[in-house]
Amino acid sequence: MSPTRSTVPVRTALRPLCLSLMLTGLSLQVLAQEQAAPPAPAASRPRSANAPGQAPAAQGRQTLEKVEVSGGPSDDATRRASSAAKIVISREEIEKFGDNSLGEVMKRLPGVTTGGRPGRGGDIRMRGMGGGFTQILVNGERMPPGFSLDQLPPEQVERIEIMRAPTAEFGARAIAGTINVVLREAYQRKVNDLRAGLSVERSQVSPNVSWQRNDKLDDAGSSYNLAVNAGQMKHEDDQNGRTVAEDLHGGPTRVLTSTGSSEDERRMLNANGRVQWRLGEGESFALQPFLSINKGNSSSQQRQQGDRSDGRPLAYDRAQTEGRTEFKMLRLNTQLQKKLDPDTRLDLRVGLGRALMDSRTLRQEFLGSVGSRTQEDTVNGHDSHWSLIGKVARQLENEHSLVGGVEAENQTRDQTRVSLQNGLPRPALADFGDNLSASVRRFAAYGQDEWSVSPHWSFYAGLRWEGIETRSDAANYAVRNKSSVWTPLLHAVWKPDEKSRNQVRMSLTRSYRSPQLQDLIARPSINSEYPCPADGACGPNAVQYPDRSGNPELRPEMATGVEIAFERYLVKGGLLSANFFYRHINDLIRTETRLETVSWASVPRWVARPQNIGTAKTFGLELEAKFRLDEFIEDALPLNLRSNLSLFSSRVDGIPGPNNRIDSQPKATANIGFDYKLRSLPLTLAAGLNWTPGGTIQQTLIQQSVTPTKRVIDASATWAIDRDTQLRLSASNLAPLDYNTSSVITTADNRITTDNLGRSFTVWQLRWERKL
Repeated sequence: MSPTRSTVPVRTALRPLCLSLMLTGLSLQVLAQEQAAPPAPAASRPRSANAPGQAPAAQGRQTLEKVEVSGGPSDDATRRASSAAKIVISREEIEKFGDNSLGEVMKRLPGVTTGGRPGRGGDIRMRGMGGGFTQILVNGERMPPGFSLDQLPPEQVERIEIMRAPTAEFGARAIAGTINVVLREAYQRKVNDLRAGLSVERSQVSPNVSWQRNDKLDDAGSSYNLAVNAGQMKHEDDQNGRTVAEDLHGGPTRVLTSTGSSEDERRMLNANGRVQWRLGEGESFALQPFLSINKGNSSSQQRQQGDRSDGRPLAYDRAQTEGRTEFKMLRLNTQLQKKLDPDTRLDLRVGLGRALMDSRTLRQEFLGSVGSRTQEDTVNGHDSHWSLIGKVARQLENEHSLVGGVEAENQTRDQTRVSLQNGLPRPALADFGDNLSASVRRFAAYGQDEWSVSPHWSFYAGLRWEGIETRSDAANYAVRNKSSVWTPLLHAVWKPDEKSRNQVRMSLTRSYRSPQLQDLIARPSINSEYPCPADGACGPNAVQYPDRSGNPELRPEMATGVEIAFERYLVKGGLLSANFFYRHINDLIRTETRLETVSWASVPRWVARPQNIGTAKTFGLELEAKFRLDEFIEDALPLNLRSNLSLFSSRVDGIPGPNNRIDSQPKATANIGFDYKLRSLPLTLAAGLNWTPGGTIQQTLIQQSVTPTKRVIDASATWAIDRDTQLRLSASNLAPLDYNTSSVITTADNRITTDNLGRSFTVWQLRWERKL
């Protein structure tokens, strides 16, 4: 059953669409005038801060300005030279639209989708595959639970590396692919940038300020970089829903409606730095600290009326919830690069880290004017982390480049959870205790060889072994889980001619996904809609309100992958590409809701628990085209155009079709956009459209989910005030659509449809940028 759209007056709904059409028309008019207008004289045109030109004449004298030129391979050149498929998104590309989050940056990339409401980023997925199929790294390392890429502002990122197929060096826990976010690096040039901005969504103002400093330490090649960002983010949402329970044996249909709203406020501070000392030719030692602090407050109000699906009377008709969360993380990485001989290099990295996570939630329920129940949950936890990575690379005379490495990593978590109901401990959880200790220890070893057989062929062969041991201890259980995998990896690139701009890529790989720590921990979380009494064990609950628990017996998912791609690199920059992928996954993990006999209840209760359910297959085609318009149309404006279209298909064995797809995977996603720097004005325009169709996914034998179509229109305009200052106005999610989701659960007796109705909003941002 499709979710019901919220009713909005036609005039109100059309207003943002009309505004976006007016802006598009104005942009086209400016571009038309631009094509006919000659370039403005250099002396009368302010210069872009990114491309300083000749200084204007001073009164009575002229001065020569210092111009620093830095060079390196372009994004496309790096992609073209890589033996394994690798897409690099540079700093220039990251800041093109002035996005607030990395999710908004990456949603424009081929094959990448994001979860959550439009305009707000969300969890990042490659090939549309949710649930941890995408390996997310920061500076080549995994982050602790509780850290999200949306906490990391785009201003602190140097580049984003996307690997469609796994490699031995970056690890094989990447069934869908790997995204590696590289933080700002230290260069031998002086940078002192300040940025300040305001974003507005639904009248909620969110300020942000960032500062970056880069300079050399000495004349021997040592340098440092410091990037600091502080901001506040506010959201206000409607929370309206409806649950319809149909009796399949002819009984009454019960309807429960709820209305409410929520507010969320987050304050963030992020700082990262890099100090790099040059020890000699090709040798260096670096320290890289990374600090992230995130504090949030939330509140919500809810009213409900109608009948419960099981016919039991309402336990409350009004509820309010207040929450507080705090996340603090500090990491320090060191890196030593040393030449062992002219052809052999040693790379040694050591990392230490600690994260603190605290949260408190207070829920108060009322029936009429009388308070019926309070529930308070307090969680305090800390994670400790260390890692050791060693790599040796040797270049041979016969075009072979050998790399071998070992890795060791350990993460421990200590957590205390106190759950009170009406001010008293919950007896149903007494057997599990309040304290939890868990650890994950990982060891890996790998070897790889890249070599050029001829001007036409280059190959990559790698083999990686990885072993993971997970431990979890609580009051009434101790769990040990061990797994190890061998992953062979093969990549090849063929060029029809040594100087050809065309090439074909091929990959045959083995990858896996290990269960997440929280999926292994057996301690249950009891659903607040059907709580347990303060004086005894829990009673029955409804299927749409299950308890949740982990599964210590989970096995890792194993996948065999194939990639075949054609790439054509264009003369004026850009490329045309088509990439086909296929994955065969064994021991697929999916959360299933089952009626179980459990220790915390006197009767069976519905429990959602991750299970290995069998095999799955997914394949797709990713098309990409980015080029300058005058590459194909003579005398056209040199617009930079980008477009991509990705088509996905999947099938999960053991679940009835036709919608038995990989969880969260849409059937397609597409992007189209442009940017252009005017010649007659110091103005740069950019606009883009992101589209992901909605659909239905059969998640288990009894449950299916329905997601809406996402269409996000973005636009930005950047005005260069002078050579060091520019002002950027951007809008995300113009002409917003409602974001309504639903789920359908069918048991032997009932069909229960739950619709969650919500709106999305345009996010406006104004940002001032100054090179000090």
